[in-house]
Amino acid sequence: MIDLLRARRSIRKYTKTPVDPKQINLLKEALLRSPSSRGINPWEFIFVDDPTLLGKLSCAKQQGSEFLKDAKVGIMVCADESKSDVWVEDCAIASILVQMTAHSLGLGSCWIQIRLRNHDETTTSEQYIQMILGIPEKIKVGAIISVGHPDEAKRPLTESELDYGKIRRNYFFND
Repeated sequence: MIDLLRARRSIRKYTKTPVDPKQINLLKEALLRSPSSRGINPWEFIFVDDPTLLGKLSCAKQQGSEFLKDAKVGIMVCADESKSDVWVEDCAIASILVQMTAHSLGLGSCWIQIRLRNHDETTTSEQYIQMILGIPEKIKVGAIISVGHPDEAKRPLTESELDYGKIRRNYFFND
């Protein structure tokens, strides 16, 4: 696992090669195996592979989602907020696990924040996606994970680039 973490980077450029259906099934399995608080599993996932829909979804927010149009798959990470008060955390766990699974399969991926973002001055990113995909209002959209075969190579961070100042021992302030 540490080798996957060391090598995984956010990929925003994809080749035109489709993602193999067997790989898609493994991504689905990873999502459904994601842990959730109290085993409630409030999440819902929508796999979008229609290029026209991916193009529309690439405009979900004012910036930072445009590369979705070139991905082969967009995974909407959603949850029924009425089922769990920690749906956001449950969705975040599922999101990173599917990204790590994608990387382990030789695919690239990138998180696209949707929750608390705006499509335009009058519509949130979530409302825009709900409208496009027919998602009920009670189902919240946390993020989109773009997936495809990488068309860019990013070097892993070296250990010296890691900010070990973020790690503390026993207490926040150690005198």
